[in-house]
Amino acid sequence: MDIEIMKSKVHRVTITEANLNYVGSCTLDEGLMEAANLIENEKIQVVNVNNGSRLETYVIKGKRGSGVCCLNGPAARLGAPGDVVILISYARMNFEDAKKFTPWVIFPKEGNKL
Repeated sequence: MDIEIMKSKVHRVTITEANLNYVGSCTLDEGLMEAANLIENEKIQVVNVNNGSRLETYVIKGKRGSGVCCLNGPAARLGAPGDVVILISYARMNFEDAKKFTPWVIFPKEGNKL
């Protein structure tokens, strides 16, 4: 049996921008992506701590060291600069393998820095 478990989490990152006129996605500082083991175009869930909204989108690389976390396209309606969000990706794997798996979890500091 396969199950879906948390693979990566960026816990409590602050939205720096919301760009309604972009095609879609969530732009994230490349350094944060690497630390959380996220790759460009990977599906993520965005959980907004401020308003309770949840959405699914994909992540794209932002400038390394910039601290950027930008909700793009329709997602921009679900979060505003200053909101705190949790970004989560999931992986499907065998139940027994999942028991041994350790996810990547990062806790950005002020300014979305590592």
